Amino acid sequence: MADDTDKKTKVDSFAALRYKDFRSYVGMRFFFTFAYQMQTTVLGFYIYELTHSKIALAFIGLAEAVPAVGIALYGGYVADKYEKRKMLLLIFSGVCLAALTMFLVTLNNMHSYIHPGWILPVLYAMIFCNGVARAFYGPATFTIYAESIPKELYPNGSTWSSSTWQIASILGPFVGGFVYGFAPHIIKGLSGITATFGIILLFMLISLILVYRLRKFPPVFVPKENIWKSLKEGLNFVFTNKIMFYAMSLDLFSVFFGGAVALLPVFALDILHVGAEGLGVMRMASSLGAALTMLIMVRFSPVTRPWRNLLIAVAGFGVAIIGFGLSREFYLSLAFLFMQGSFDSVSVIIRGTLMQLLTPDQMRGRVSAVNSMFIGSSNEIGDFESGMAAKLFGTIPAVIFGGSMTLLIVTITFLKTKKLIPLSLQEIQAPQIAQNS
Repeated sequence: MADDTDKKTKVDSFAALRYKDFRSYVGMRFFFTFAYQMQTTVLGFYIYELTHSKIALAFIGLAEAVPAVGIALYGGYVADKYEKRKMLLLIFSGVCLAALTMFLVTLNNMHSYIHPGWILPVLYAMIFCNGVARAFYGPATFTIYAESIPKELYPNGSTWSSSTWQIASILGPFVGGFVYGFAPHIIKGLSGITATFGIILLFMLISLILVYRLRKFPPVFVPKENIWKSLKEGLNFVFTNKIMFYAMSLDLFSVFFGGAVALLPVFALDILHVGAEGLGVMRMASSLGAALTMLIMVRFSPVTRPWRNLLIAVAGFGVAIIGFGLSREFYLSLAFLFMQGSFDSVSVIIRGTLMQLLTPDQMRGRVSAVNSMFIGSSNEIGDFESGMAAKLFGTIPAVIFGGSMTLLIVTITFLKTKKLIPLSLQEIQAPQIAQNS
């Protein structure tokens, strides 16, 4: 009977979606990601249009990364200690208020009431608030995911969760770029930024409603020791687990150097000359590659030899970044962005599965917080690095340098972790199971 159940679980590609809380979780994450990706795309373009400054783009990433990293550990501590649904209701209410504020300050008819010099500071302040929300959002959702499906479905759930995230990441930038570019031509007097933020607010409210559909997730761990000792326990777990530590480090440094997303407004306006619509398509291409690859991975899992496949995926990511930096043709650039997203999606699935399987239930919030410091904020910190490097060396040399550094990081990691390359997922997980038991 058990063998039949295991066999059914393995062939059921929709196994995780048969759980109500997981469906609500995936829906909430989809609509929030759609809105958030729209917001990220149009904010970068809007700020670059206002300033034509690469440093202004760099500070978008920095404004969000500082709070996300600075209070991430505390966010993990809170996620372990408090009820998760209530946390998400507060978090989503906060990001909705931030989006509403950005909507108001970018309204055309509000500029007569708000001094133009205040627009950028208010936008950066709201981005900072989003960074604060993210410090709590990651640990809370990480725990909800883990408790919404059985452990044997984590690989299937990780694929569905990541796939829907990537689909939202395709549609968000695509819709954002086209609404920003075409709305003024369709409705006279309506600015692109105003129309886009209207849609952003709608989808954020939908995600807030979906949070209500989740059941309550009481804490599985109430720390008896003080907060500093509890946080130290989470840090020690990550830094003493070789696989988890190297996986996080690999992502941190590859995205830090290899992230070219922050510079896409520069490519859209100054290099490829494709405007806001082209920016939306470029942001979409990367996510499209990721989503299609993840849908394939629903049937063909990359975790058979997780460490080998992780190194190959990150190396491919670096090669794609270099190719994008060298390209001067729009469609060729889209192809390289598609490849970059495809390779990145493989590493996302592998890292997500390893994180879920190697983390004890009572430490999920704190381990997720450490993970968000490494991975969740590496994109924003990488955006800051990309903007500063582009200012110092030029846009194209900065992108090529970043891809080359990614390949160097993979080479160093390969030399440090040769023994992990031939191991299967079960062989990697076995020591952790023995330790927890």
